[in-house]
Amino acid sequence: MRASDRAGPAYHGPVPGPTRSTPDGPSLFDAPDLADRSSDAGAPLAVRMRPRDLGELVGQAELVAPGSPLRRLVEGSGASSVILWGPPGTGKTTIASLISRAAGRRFVELSAVNAGIKDVRAAIDTARMSGVPTVLFIDEVHRFTRTQQDALLPGVEHGWVTLVAATTENPSFSVVAPLLSRSLLLTLRSLTDEEVAGLLERAVADERGLAGRVRLAADARGDLVRYAGGDARRALTYLEAAAEAVGVDPAAAGSEAPELTAEHVARAVQRALVRYDRSGDQHYDVISAFIKSVRGSDVDAALHYLARMIEAGEDPRFIARRLVILASEDVGLADPSALGVATAAMGAAAQIGLPEARLPLAQATIHLALAPKSNAVIRAMDAAQADVRAGRVGTVPPHLRDGHYAGAADAGVVGYRYPHDDPAGVLAQQYAPDPVRGRRYYEPTGHGVEARLGELVERLRATIDGSDDA
Repeated sequence: MRASDRAGPAYHGPVPGPTRSTPDGPSLFDAPDLADRSSDAGAPLAVRMRPRDLGELVGQAELVAPGSPLRRLVEGSGASSVILWGPPGTGKTTIASLISRAAGRRFVELSAVNAGIKDVRAAIDTARMSGVPTVLFIDEVHRFTRTQQDALLPGVEHGWVTLVAATTENPSFSVVAPLLSRSLLLTLRSLTDEEVAGLLERAVADERGLAGRVRLAADARGDLVRYAGGDARRALTYLEAAAEAVGVDPAAAGSEAPELTAEHVARAVQRALVRYDRSGDQHYDVISAFIKSVRGSDVDAALHYLARMIEAGEDPRFIARRLVILASEDVGLADPSALGVATAAMGAAAQIGLPEARLPLAQATIHLALAPKSNAVIRAMDAAQADVRAGRVGTVPPHLRDGHYAGAADAGVVGYRYPHDDPAGVLAQQYAPDPVRGRRYYEPTGHGVEARLGELVERLRATIDGSDDA
């Protein structure tokens, strides 16, 4: 069991001088380093393949470039506290592990899932009294309450500990401002398909991994990459499960090793294999079918295609962006709340990632599929842009020009009528330039809220044009 799965702090790493003991037995300082199990044959594949140095770290090249704050911290020459923000399986725990190995440092790990203020204060007090440079790793720091996060501040501010905090949620919303301002915020990105594929190949060949005792078929590698969705830990977990399904022969290696196929992968992860190529025709076919199903108000078909994309590891932000576009293009003012729902889903997807992001995406999909439909917004914008591109622009009517400067009246900027002076809040006045005066771009449909907007638009136009006899 990982130290973070137990209540209370777990202490790792070198301690100058003799090992300490307590009246209750061996000191907690004797606990193993996060990376020590990489040589344990019984450890999970994801643990055995954990990078031993920055050269083995997959992805995040910009964060570990020579001279970067993170590289200096890993190499033992930096002391800045950092907050690592990124989706699962992007290397947050690995980076903490590498930092823990810097010479002369003690490493303390706490999990926000089960640690309390007492544990935080104990870790900081021990670091302060010992004088030993200490790295304090907080996993899932967003789960800490404000009070628990505030308890970290003295240790960080006085330099008693170097904080390394990991979170999958946006720190701007989940980490208190004083702690955020005292730390470097480093954003980790999901691994690319190429990076995940390279990691899988390395794990198959590496002595710490499968040591060439299976051969990875191309279709199996592709499916593992899609299932992983940019998550290195998930990719290795699925690979290990699939290798067990093959039945690895310890004596077989190289060309004699059994082949791990897509069928093994499908059985290992206990789900139907989704044929969905994120970089090929299926990618475009499925997203097209998704959008057309929502537009066609078939909520069940829309959810089917959404599930296919999510199961295949599609970027949830890509799906959310398409929903936002659809909310204006295909629903528009027939349901004015649609854009707000889609935008909220996009923000949620960006902040929480998969698998939880599937829920706000599903909610937005259902809302948009069931909403009354109108393409009046895109038709109006297309028509307006067509006139502009055709050169029908004209000059801004004088009374609408900026009048906030000396001499505006002398320049003819006069005659503007302030709508709020009229009891109805709208009055006759020319707004459009002459070439497009009287053009009608927005034509409401009779669907949903737009059925009422149609009557309103006509009344407003009549008043503005001065043709309203009322």
